[in-house]
Amino acid sequence: MAQARVKARTARRESVFGERFGVFAECLLTGVWIAVACLGVVTYPAAFAAGARHLRRRTTHQGGGLREFTRDFRAAVRGGWAVGLAGWAVAAAVWVDVLAVRAGLPGGPLVGAVGVLALIGAAVALLRAAAVWAPGTTWRALLADAGRRTVLDPAGSFLVVCGLAVVALSAGFVPPLAVPVLGAVAAAAVAVEERYRHR
Repeated sequence: MAQARVKARTARRESVFGERFGVFAECLLTGVWIAVACLGVVTYPAAFAAGARHLRRRTTHQGGGLREFTRDFRAAVRGGWAVGLAGWAVAAAVWVDVLAVRAGLPGGPLVGAVGVLALIGAAVALLRAAAVWAPGTTWRALLADAGRRTVLDPAGSFLVVCGLAVVALSAGFVPPLAVPVLGAVAAAAVAVEERYRHR
């Protein structure tokens, strides 16, 4: 009897470990899918939205795979390309700020710092919006809500920033490692949104 209980406990532990490792592996695979979908330059919001939706399905045991990811990506890219284009415009404006700092213009350091913080905030809001995207939702509404959550939930926003920092460090040390880690960033955004929803 006692031996059967020990075996049952061990099997439960192994199944929990297997499930968690499976989610981790799914994050890495999703990162590769996201990286490939981002090759369209302005498609990164749609890629993260499709990746986040895929991870939400997997963690709730609803299945899903590459076919569903592709279908979600196509739906998300319809309005997401404009968001991607706007993101590049914001990045270009911040780059001009950085150039002003380097040129030694008066007030340059302050403008540069504000620009970099605004870019980080925009990236966090975009990831939080992508984490809750579903077919039929508009990016404008998603970004407005995500912007509010970014400000109202600083702890969650900080966790997303940490995820972005991991990607940047991975790219700095081992560039190919940044590709699968993109899935971990999508998973972090999904987890942050779930945490906020349950609060």
